[in-house]
Amino acid sequence: MRNIYLISLFSLLIPCLLPGQPFKVFDNFSELEERIQQTKNTTTLVVNFWATWCSPCIKELPHFSTLHDKYTNSDIEVLLVSLDMKSRMDEAFIPFLKKHKIKPEIILLSDQDADNWIPRVHEDWGGAIPVTVLVRGDQRDIFQGEFEDFSDLENFVANFLKKMGKPMPPIKGS
Repeated sequence: MRNIYLISLFSLLIPCLLPGQPFKVFDNFSELEERIQQTKNTTTLVVNFWATWCSPCIKELPHFSTLHDKYTNSDIEVLLVSLDMKSRMDEAFIPFLKKHKIKPEIILLSDQDADNWIPRVHEDWGGAIPVTVLVRGDQRDIFQGEFEDFSDLENFVANFLKKMGKPMPPIKGS
């Protein structure tokens, strides 16, 4: 029995240790909630829900990488939450990550009880992806749909901060 447990554990960890973008697998939404709550109240967390099978999601992913790069070492963090099936991790998810070399933090959320956790992300979210939620302390905002270009994403973040009386942080290297 112990060997079966160890084999199962290693089969879950090995994909996370392969060369390429590291990622975490969360089997339960509460793990994602804990990750979000670990973010400082002075940090704006940009959480994008996406999947490798979602064309609009794939099209906008570079905008999140640009945001991540442009605001490195600032109070903006990017978290990409994939809703891919855990059972397709080896055949679709990991090859996608290797091919696209995504820089922001990545989590594969495999909790299938979406009817329960979607309203906990944001009460206005109907469940369609892509969707982006901004979190800063107890404040949240949501953008449902695809960002057409980087400036749309950046403006969404800037307007969120402006509502709270906060400026956009300086750009990396400024």
